[in-house]
Order: sequence, then C-alpha cells, then structure tokens
Amino acid sequence: MRYLRLLRTFYKNAILAELEYRANFFVNIVTNLFWLSWSVIGLQVFFNHTDQIGGWTYDEALIVIGVFNVALGFMEAFLTPNILEIGNQVRLGTLDFVLTKPINSQFMVSMRTMVFWKISDMLLGLGIIAIALLRQHAAVTPAGVLVFGVLMICAAVILYSLSFLLVTTAFWFVRVDNILEVFNAFIEAGRYPITVYRGAVRVLLTFFVPIAFITTVPASALIDKLDPVFALYSMLFAAGLFLFSAWFWRYALRSYSSASS
Repeated sequence: MRYLRLLRTFYKNAILAELEYRANFFVNIVTNLFWLSWSVIGLQVFFNHTDQIGGWTYDEALIVIGVFNVALGFMEAFLTPNILEIGNQVRLGTLDFVLTKPINSQFMVSMRTMVFWKISDMLLGLGIIAIALLRQHAAVTPAGVLVFGVLMICAAVILYSLSFLLVTTAFWFVRVDNILEVFNAFIEAGRYPITVYRGAVRVLLTFFVPIAFITTVPASALIDKLDPVFALYSMLFAAGLFLFSAWFWRYALRSYSSASS
C-alpha cells in the first residue's frame, strides 16, 4: 500500500504538470491519432496486393497494430521518461538522492514520473482492436479476454524489464542513447505479426529479443490463434526477465561512483 500511495503521488504531480499546457496536451493527442492512422494506411497498402500476410487477414493484422499501439503507449507513457533520466543521473552522480531514500531504488528510478497524454496511444490502440473484432464478427469469450489481459500484463513486464536492463548498462557505458535507439528499432518490428518474418529473423524476434510476446502473442488470444505453449513462454519470459533485471540493477549499483565519492 505504501508503494501504491507513492505511485498515486508521483502520477498526480505528473498529470498536474501536463495540464499546465492544455493546448499542447490536445495537440499531442491529435498527433497520436495521425500516426495511428498512418500505420493503418500502411497496412492497407500491403493488403491491396494480397489477402493474407504471414497467415493473418487484414482485420487480424489490424488487431496486432492495436496491441502494438497499446504497448508503445505504455512504453512512452511510463517507461521512456524514467529510463532516459536514469542515464543522466548516473552520469551526473545525482543518483545519490535516490539511493539515500528509504525505498526500493529500482522502483524509485523507474516509476516516479509519466507522460499523461501518451495514455491516449493506449486508448486508441484498444479502439482499433475493438473495431477489428467487430469487423470480423469475432466471437470473443470472457476467457479469451482474460487470457488477453494476462498476456498484455506479461508484455508490459517484458517491455519494462528489457528497457531497464539496457539502461542499467549506463553504470559502465554512461551514455546508452544509441543502445536504446536500437531497442526501439526492434520494437517497431512488432507492428506486424511475427509470422511475416522468416528464418533467423523470426527466431531472433521470438526468443532473443522477444518482440513476438509483446504484440503477436497477446493478439492471438483474441482470434483463437494462440498456441498454449507460447502463452506459457510469455509468462516465463516476463517472470524471468523481471527477476534478472532486479538482480542486474543491484549488481550494477556496485559500480556506481556517486557525486560524494
């Protein structure tokens, strides 16, 4: 409950800061809508020449785009603003102010702010998913929605853990901007079903950089394409990566040279 109260305080302050510039808030929402529309148009271009891509129809692939938008919105709303700041704190030595507080340092550095208007990406993504399901008259069951919800939580944990692992290398490399840009490029590959890719690329995006578990696997739960084995893998990946990110953070702190030392 203590951590939930802290989150409430953190996010309340972040929302109040965003609402100081309300015009900017609404302009950014319109911008998000534009980029989502552009993604849908790009998908339509592909399907002007074929009925299926990687075994997925247009409406099914549209669900993947919706899930991708939800994941991207989560990342840019809750992860990116905190992760970018970690590198600056390590470089400047100001991480001291976090480490001296009576609270878990990983929680503090990775959850203390948010970009409120980016949540609109998540809502727009859910809207695209709903439209795609209605278009194909999919028989969505409560069990399917529950599994989808669990897999989306796993996807969020995977995104968080991968991002946090990469930024933790700042204790040795100091500037990790380029590494994060490469990671963002991999994330973009999740905009389409993983079966679009072939051979080594698909293996890479499934098991080494598990992008498939962030978009394609959750989307599969809504259209009866889900392999139970991949659902299990998703939960294992999420749990394993989160535990490893927590251990790696504690290990990396040993290499931190604070401003006072």
